[in-house]
Amino acid sequence: MAVKGTSARAGAAPAELGEAELLARVRAHRVPEHVAIIMDGNGRWATRRGLPRVAGHREGVKAARTIIRAADTLGLRFLTLYAFSTENWSRPEDEVSTLMSLLERAIHSELPELMARNVRLRLLGHTRGVPAGVRRGIEHVAHETRNNTGLTLLMAFNYGGRDEIVDAVRALARRVQAGELGPEEISEAHVAQALYAADVPDPDLLIRTSGEMRVSNFLLWQIAYTEFWVTPTLWPDFGAADLYRAVADFQGRTRRFGGV
Repeated sequence: MAVKGTSARAGAAPAELGEAELLARVRAHRVPEHVAIIMDGNGRWATRRGLPRVAGHREGVKAARTIIRAADTLGLRFLTLYAFSTENWSRPEDEVSTLMSLLERAIHSELPELMARNVRLRLLGHTRGVPAGVRRGIEHVAHETRNNTGLTLLMAFNYGGRDEIVDAVRALARRVQAGELGPEEISEAHVAQALYAADVPDPDLLIRTSGEMRVSNFLLWQIAYTEFWVTPTLWPDFGAADLYRAVADFQGRTRRFGGV
């Protein structure tokens, strides 16, 4: 879907434009405040090339780095990446172990660039059951970047949307039990305030790579009126231009939030 009024070949469709032209086009319009991404396809990327699945995860880490840079350049306020779900623990033990090792190294190595770009890292999910090295790495980077004021990067790690809602319900139940809140007083706002990142606005745009048409237990409460953009591109091949194309498509939509 073409977006009019930019200096980058105004008549050209986003698919016809290069990365720099796409960036110029989307920056000429209001960009979404919050983009969330289901990063899918690492294993298939590796399998199609006759490589072990871990090779796909290594390339997936590189793709994440590229997209964080692109989101920062674009001027997004929030970027949420679905890095590891609560269901992912059921994968083969050697794959999970290797993935944890990759994440531990990646988290530490990214700190200098996050600081240089003024990016703040926040965790979305539970740390229980997470290997100590990975947990300490995430907590260290989150602490070191806590005062950064640019892009907020939310890492959905050991995260499940249903778990988040259950935790919110439990928190509200404790308030009711303590006499702070009546059951009949509970509203959508109360539930939203009990979520893991209550101060973060709901995603404007949800991107899913690899062509799968499901949300995979991701931000179930928050995506009630989020716009979806699905691409067959596997995550390791997803680059800055793909992010900009998704945003260009989003900018051409009319959001009605359930209205006419």
